[in-house]
Amino acid sequence: MTNGGPESSPTKNQRREATREKAKELRDAQRKRDLRNRIFLQGGLVLVVVAIIAGIAFVIASTIRPPAPGPKNMASDGIVIGQGLKAVTTPAIAAGAKPVATQINANVPNIRVYVDYLCPACGQFEKANSEQLATWAENGTATVEYHPIAILTGRSAGTQYSLRAANAAACVANYAPDSFFVFSTLLFDDQPAEGTEGLSDDELADVAKTALASADETAGGSALSSISSCIEDGSFTSWVQEATDRATTEPIPNSSLEKVKGTPTVLVNDKQYTGSITDPKEFQAFVLSVASETYAEKSSTPAPSETPAPSETPAPSETPAPSETPAS
Repeated sequence: MTNGGPESSPTKNQRREATREKAKELRDAQRKRDLRNRIFLQGGLVLVVVAIIAGIAFVIASTIRPPAPGPKNMASDGIVIGQGLKAVTTPAIAAGAKPVATQINANVPNIRVYVDYLCPACGQFEKANSEQLATWAENGTATVEYHPIAILTGRSAGTQYSLRAANAAACVANYAPDSFFVFSTLLFDDQPAEGTEGLSDDELADVAKTALASADETAGGSALSSISSCIEDGSFTSWVQEATDRATTEPIPNSSLEKVKGTPTVLVNDKQYTGSITDPKEFQAFVLSVASETYAEKSSTPAPSETPAPSETPAPSETPAPSETPAS
């Protein structure tokens, strides 16, 4: 009878075999991890490549966007409102053609305003100065030239309100130009806040209807029907994008500006207004000053007494100017 003792220790061969098995298990686990990581990496690369391709396709599509004709009465990429709040009529810009800058008349200051209908600062400028602008244009002592652009298209909860509103403005300019000033003023009176959906196409058409009635547009119902269809179809959307590209990337005609960097950008003849956008007295003084300078430079023009100059009107109390809207 033998006595029981402790279990015998693994032999050298057994230890070696166990070590080999452990190493094999580790190698198999590592191979699985490598395979999994490689699959994840390849999948991630595919997503990145798809994103890059989509981005390139978007850029190419934007770059090769076929040129589109512009609206009538906006040959300068803007509409000029003159005496009696009537628009200066012009042919439409042909597809691929360059706009024709408005000629400066030494006797009648030209006030150019680049606006985005979603831009809060544009709304503040209009509320402070629209009455004076209307008076000057009505009397024929100045022209007001509106350039609707869309630099805030991505800031309306996905509805592209900035682009749609500018298109609607172009539709009014094309079919009922003498209603443009009222239409533009009404858009700012009912201006939506950034980040909201803004007015629908039907609501933009309703604003146009009100503008036509207010301006006593002779074209009547046929013009309204055409404007409504134009708004719904986005007929001048491509032109708005082209005009926005031109304004924000190319030198501004009749000025020293390299481009429009934000809205509102306001020029009186060839001079940019950089004062308070909410102080109408300051703006009036600037217009009068530039008008005098322009006249002095054009010595061959009639004496100032022959043409009435813009006059000052009582203005509300001064308020601080808001910050400039960044271009997108």
